Amino acid sequence: MRGRNDHLRSQSWNPERYAKNAAFVPELGRPVVELLAPRPGERILDLGCGDGVLTKRLANAGATVVGVDASPEQVAAARQLGLDARVMDGAELEFESEFDAVFSNAALHWMHCPRTVIDNVWRALKAGGRFVGEMGGEGNVEAIRSALADALARRGIDGDALFPWYFPAPAEYRQSLEEAGFDVCSMRLVARPTALPTGIDGWLETFAESFLSALPEDGRPAFLDEVRARLEPRLKDADGGWTADYVRLRFAARKVGEG
Repeated sequence: MRGRNDHLRSQSWNPERYAKNAAFVPELGRPVVELLAPRPGERILDLGCGDGVLTKRLANAGATVVGVDASPEQVAAARQLGLDARVMDGAELEFESEFDAVFSNAALHWMHCPRTVIDNVWRALKAGGRFVGEMGGEGNVEAIRSALADALARRGIDGDALFPWYFPAPAEYRQSLEEAGFDVCSMRLVARPTALPTGIDGWLETFAESFLSALPEDGRPAFLDEVRARLEPRLKDADGGWTADYVRLRFAARKVGEG
């Protein structure tokens, strides 16, 4: 979800840039779609739908899908695919007992009010409805995060304070789901090294604006050079390809109880 809270004011979402640098996000969403197992006639909410590429797959399975995202630009791109996409933050969902399932891929880790989001998902679901998602989990992009924070620290800036993501451990997220009234059917961390089609530069351009925004424009090239040099031994292979150290938290839960 492209959130609106204070942590994310410096993060913007350009659909063309996203499609160029992050096309792997919907492409690698197949396992979580399979976990959801959408059925014809179901009504599904795609929470943090982005540009709608993965949302379209759910619709092609015969489901009636509503996509929501806090980025107007991404929602506009999703609408161009013929989707019912709406500008809405995960912390401000306005649905009540409406959906058979809520689905989310690579979006929940942008939402800094996780319990509020979970409560809103619970309310949006019909009795027995499914909440299925994948997000960054504990240890996700740790090498990249550390390189960014260290390079900022050498410039007298607290990089940890600019951290824009929420990467929970399985036990932490399971507890939040259960306290909200979900029965957790599955929950696991998945190490998923991810090839970057436009290298580390494209990844940083797309996802690390909160860190870059702390620097003046003329100071950013040297900063990026330093981050790139720090990461090359770990994430760049002999052929020049870059692979990010992704760790995903994949889960399925069902609405029970009164929340």
